[in-house]
Amino acid sequence: MAGHSKWANIQHRKGRQDAARSKLFSKLSKEITVAAKMGDPDPDKNPRLRLAVKEAKGQSMPKDNIDRAIKKATGGEGDDYEEIRYEGYGPGGVAVIVEAMTDNRNRTASTVRSTFGKNGGNLGETGSVSFMFERKGEVTYPVDAGDADTIMLAAIEAGAEDVESSEEGHIIYCADTDLNEVATALEAALGESDSTKLIWKPTTTTELDLDGATKLMRLIEALEDDDDVQRVTANFEVSDDVMEQLGAA
Repeated sequence: MAGHSKWANIQHRKGRQDAARSKLFSKLSKEITVAAKMGDPDPDKNPRLRLAVKEAKGQSMPKDNIDRAIKKATGGEGDDYEEIRYEGYGPGGVAVIVEAMTDNRNRTASTVRSTFGKNGGNLGETGSVSFMFERKGEVTYPVDAGDADTIMLAAIEAGAEDVESSEEGHIIYCADTDLNEVATALEAALGESDSTKLIWKPTTTTELDLDGATKLMRLIEALEDDDDVQRVTANFEVSDDVMEQLGAA
């Protein structure tokens, strides 16, 4: 099993997502406010805001929180945030991309660099690892949205590029610039998705043993614990056996 999405599954089994719900909502609110400030406060007229709201709903964020985040932008409240991407290597030579949103570039850069160093990683220059990823749109649906053939047909008609179906659900990929249109078409055919977002999809992966995976997870946890960090992506791969051991730890 590969990628950071699998780590999210481990977190869920450990109950970490419940413990981090407040922090998650804070980060989602920040993205909604920034998206609303950069464009129209109406999600129907602002693709980025529409995706941010959709992702918040997918994470069960209350409607009041979403509305409050949009009003912050329209009322001129909230800090002016800068979007920054950091790239580096984690334990085992795994490529790591950190997407941050900050009102203090120096503070965030210092914290991210320190977190990499304290957890067996090294922060690199911009572009040092992103060549090992592709920027893609990702739409996910639960298993009961339809069988693999049904999902594939809907994805093709919507203009998607690829579909991965498993017992955990369906993941549909498309060009990053097509995400809003593809997600809208899929919603018309299949109903509401579980998640719709832009991702960094690894084009190559690094396999880790239990020790390496444990160390990498420690780095990812530490990075995601930073309020300025919006999301972390890593191109690791682990066997089902290692995944089970991590989940049971």
